[in-house]
Amino acid sequence: MFQRLAHQHREFVKDLVMNLQALALVLERRGYLASCYTCGGEMNSASFMVGLGDNHLIRFLVSDYGITWTEMRDDRELMKLEGAEAIAQLQELTELTRYGQAAPTQSVTLASSRL
Repeated sequence: MFQRLAHQHREFVKDLVMNLQALALVLERRGYLASCYTCGGEMNSASFMVGLGDNHLIRFLVSDYGITWTEMRDDRELMKLEGAEAIAQLQELTELTRYGQAAPTQSVTLASSRL
């Protein structure tokens, strides 16, 4: 049973990394400063970052050790989420950019709007 769960977790991380890479490409094409870096070819971790203007930065990290979302403005941490909450916030970012509600020159308030 544990072998199966470990395998499923590795596959989940790989899937998440591939989606982060695709999101970074889409955001770059829409004028955002975005990047997604992975270590090695196994796709078992990634560092995703996107600048949303006005010194507003999102960093999303995924690895076998965990998943974190960090939102910063003016080099100050506004919000840090982990696990499912971090993934939900990533979905919110995706929807904002998908429907054109956010532009790279505008300030976008995501998790920090709930502070």
